[in-house]
Amino acid sequence: MKLYKIKNGIVAEKENKFFLLKNEAWDPFINDDDVLQKTEQLIKGLAEGDKNLVAELLPPIGDRQELWACGVTYLRSKVGRQEESKASGGADFYAKVYEAERPEVFFKSTPHRVVGNNAFVRIRKDSTWDVPEPELTLVVTSSGKIIGYTIGNDMSSRSIEGENPLYLPQAKTYDECAALGPCIYLTNKPLGGNTLISLVIKRNNVVVFEGSVAISQMKRTVQELVSFAYRECSFPHGCLIMTGTGVVPGNDFTLQSGDEIIISIDNIGTLINMVR
Repeated sequence: MKLYKIKNGIVAEKENKFFLLKNEAWDPFINDDDVLQKTEQLIKGLAEGDKNLVAELLPPIGDRQELWACGVTYLRSKVGRQEESKASGGADFYAKVYEAERPEVFFKSTPHRVVGNNAFVRIRKDSTWDVPEPELTLVVTSSGKIIGYTIGNDMSSRSIEGENPLYLPQAKTYDECAALGPCIYLTNKPLGGNTLISLVIKRNNVVVFEGSVAISQMKRTVQELVSFAYRECSFPHGCLIMTGTGVVPGNDFTLQSGDEIIISIDNIGTLINMVR
């Protein structure tokens, strides 16, 4: 089951059939431990629509939700962070957090800085080295239950974070710093370890980078990441949590305005963004 956020409501997709859920507000609808069962019941009495219902999508995040993120959860991310911070003497921090009991968990964005599918993301004007970070993103209710998953693009300035780890908020949080979508994949079952996250970057319609990783390569479990995000921190309207990246372009690559970023995750779909 998939849920799409649109301007005039919510669209549910099941087995390639689309249903418009009228008179349902996104925020309370998605912050429900039993949202999958609720949606199953609602669509039973609805007329089937077509794919045009999801032609224009909003990012699947509530107006009062927060987007958080986790870092250094894959070995490739640890190596990448060490490479970019070596000159500043910060490499040891990333090596230590990869092995530590407590993961790196940080605030990423408020909803107004998040864009959806087929929208523009930004690279900072004061940055010289920028990359997208394709991430499995958890959709979590206020009780801490994972009710679904979406695709996340955690835009990041490697030059700013690499200069000093204390610059992480500036490297990560700014206008149009994240993309989510195209939908929320609702399921009561954990995703299989062979679930693949793929990244393709095109420049002038030519592929300039591609890579992929299975979520089995994640060092920490998704439940572990949620538990640390929710420690001493309440989310009355639920929360979305990016789980880190295992696909990191090499040190010779940086995004440019006009690039196209294509992120796909098995079962969820494909998130496409252009760089402003």
